[in-house]
Amino acid sequence: MPSRSLVKPALVVALALGLGAAAYVTRSRWLPRDAADHPAAEGHEHHHHDHESAERVKLSPQAQASLGLVVEPLVPEAYSRTVLIPGMVVDRPGLSDRGVTAQVAGVVTDVKVQPGDTVRPGEPLFAVRIVSELLQNAQADLFKAAKDLQIATEGLKLLRSAPAETIAGTRLIEAENQERRARTTVDALRQQLLAHGLRSEQADAAAEGKFVTELTVAAPPLPGPGGQLVTTDPKASPATAPAFEVKELKAQLGEQVAAGQVLCILANHRLLYVEGRAFKSEATLLENTAQNGWPVRAEFAEEAGGWPPFDAELTIRHLANSVDPVSRTFAFFLPLENQARTFTRDGQTLMVWRFRPGQRVRLKVPVEQLEDVFVLPAGAVVREGPEAYVFRQNGDLFERKPVQVLYEDRAEVVLANDGSVGPGQFVVRNHGAALNRALKASAGGDEHGHDHEH
Repeated sequence: MPSRSLVKPALVVALALGLGAAAYVTRSRWLPRDAADHPAAEGHEHHHHDHESAERVKLSPQAQASLGLVVEPLVPEAYSRTVLIPGMVVDRPGLSDRGVTAQVAGVVTDVKVQPGDTVRPGEPLFAVRIVSELLQNAQADLFKAAKDLQIATEGLKLLRSAPAETIAGTRLIEAENQERRARTTVDALRQQLLAHGLRSEQADAAAEGKFVTELTVAAPPLPGPGGQLVTTDPKASPATAPAFEVKELKAQLGEQVAAGQVLCILANHRLLYVEGRAFKSEATLLENTAQNGWPVRAEFAEEAGGWPPFDAELTIRHLANSVDPVSRTFAFFLPLENQARTFTRDGQTLMVWRFRPGQRVRLKVPVEQLEDVFVLPAGAVVREGPEAYVFRQNGDLFERKPVQVLYEDRAEVVLANDGSVGPGQFVVRNHGAALNRALKASAGGDEHGHDHEH
C-alpha cells in the first residue's frame, strides 16, 4: 500500500493538469479579444503575403532573352481614336481615264498601239485616211484662197511701183482692200484645217496644193492635278516621265469612223481616289474628321511585295450628298497619289502601278482625340475576364498591374493615365500572355513565390 506522502503530490499534479486543460479550452471566454484572435491574424498576414507574391513572377536574363521581351518606359501622348471603314481604290474622274477621238471622218489604216502599251503625249496612236468632204473642200478652198492672195499681192505691188500721176487713188485703195480680203480668207481656212487636226506644216502644204489625205492621231497632253496640261519632258527618264497606258481599243483596222468617234481609252493612274463607304449614322463623325483635316491611315489589301512601306496619310476631300438605295451607305473620297515602276519588253517600256482601281482598302478614320494616355502594342496587355493587366519590370521581377483600357484594335491598346501605372515606369510591350502563363505557374508552387521586390 502506497505511502500517504506520495499520494498527495500526485493529486496536486493531476489537478494542475486538469485546470490547465480547462483553461486552454475556455480561453476565448476569459482571455482579452486581441490575444484570442492573434493566431488568426498571423494566418491572415501570411495569406496576404502569398497574394502579393502571386502578382509577381521572376525571370532569369536567359528567359527574358529567349522571349525577346521589349521593355520601355511609359510616355503619355495624344491618340486619335479611329473607326474601321471599308473602301476601294477608284479612278479620279477627269484625271485618270480619257478617250481619244477622231477629229475627221475617215478609215483607220493603221493601229500603232495595243492594250497595255505605254504611250507618252505626242506619240502616234492611229493613222486615219481622210474621207471627209468638208476637210477635202477646206483644203481646196485654202489652195484657191492662197492663189487669190498671191494674185492680189502681185497686183498691189505693180500698182505701187507705177508713177503716182498715172494711178487713181481709188484704184490703189481697192487693190489694198482686195489683198486684205484674200489674206483674211486664207487665215480663216487655215484655222479651220488646224481645228480638224492638221498640223501647221500640213496646212502650209495644203495652201501650196499638197493636200493631206491621211491624219495621224496622237496621244494628248496629260492633265495636271490642278487641271493644267502636263507635257513630256524630253530629258525625263521613262520611269519618271508622265505617260498613258492604252486601256482599251474602240476602233479596229479598216473601220470607218465618224468625226468625234472614240478610237481608244487611255489611262493614267497617277492620281486616284480611295472611296470609302460609311453608314448615314457615321456622317457626323466623318464630317468632323474632314473639317479638322485629321489624317486617315489606309491598309491596302491584295498588295504584292517589293514596294516601299506606304506611310502617306490621306485626308478626306469631300463627302457624297446622296445615299445608295441598295447598300444604304454614302461615299467619301480621299485623294491618292500612285506609285509606278517600269520594265522593258520587246524594246518598249511598260509601266506597272502599285495601286489599281478596284483594290480593296481598310480605312482607319480618326473620330476622337484622346489626350494624356498610354499607347501600347496589343501584345502588351493580357485579359482575364473583365480585368486587363500589363507587366511592370523591376530588375528581374515582373509585376502584374491592372489597367483601364480606353480603346483597342488589332494593333494597339490605349490605357488611361489613372495612376495604376505611371509615366517613366518600365512596362513590357510584348509577350504579355507568356508572362501571365509564367505567373500562373509560379503561383502554383514555384519557389520564387516568396521573392520580394526591392
